[in-house]
Amino acid sequence: MKSEDLVLFSGAAPGAESCFGECAEKYGIDEVNFSFEGHKHGRERGIRILNHEELKQGDVSLTYVSRIMNRVYPNTTFLRKVLQTIWFQINSSQEIFVIGHILEDNTVKGGTGWGAEFAKICNKTLYVFDQETCKWCKWAKTHWEDAENPVISNIHFCGTGTRDLNENGKKAIEDLFARSVNN
Repeated sequence: MKSEDLVLFSGAAPGAESCFGECAEKYGIDEVNFSFEGHKHGRERGIRILNHEELKQGDVSLTYVSRIMNRVYPNTTFLRKVLQTIWFQINSSQEIFVIGHILEDNTVKGGTGWGAEFAKICNKTLYVFDQETCKWCKWAKTHWEDAENPVISNIHFCGTGTRDLNENGKKAIEDLFARSVNN
């Protein structure tokens, strides 16, 4: 893929999202980072602050999310806004790359997990780099399959993940861009 054809959709949070953004900038890729007033950003490039009406488009029942994710999420305004911005990231993308940890129930740990589950629901191509096993996996409709060296193959892609990015996760993001982008 040529860098000028690509757009990264993310959230600019510290950790994986900031690293995706740094790589996008390094390779000359446009980025759109959905956020909301009062949310801490790890970077400023491509910030798109969503207003109240826009955020409502991505609203989802926390009861539903808790049931899908097999865990309980607190009913706070902040968490609701985070989930709403994740809706924009996934909805804008055709291919989703997540850095995190796949749990035994096939969900991804943390708030990042909602992005992965929403990608599954929307039948989008979904890759997760599991920082604990140090390998990429691809969602295959009902289960995870090993995915050695995935590449960005859609012009609209999402890069998201844990705030607790480790060196293996950082290298996975950097290598993904290096494999994928022709300058």
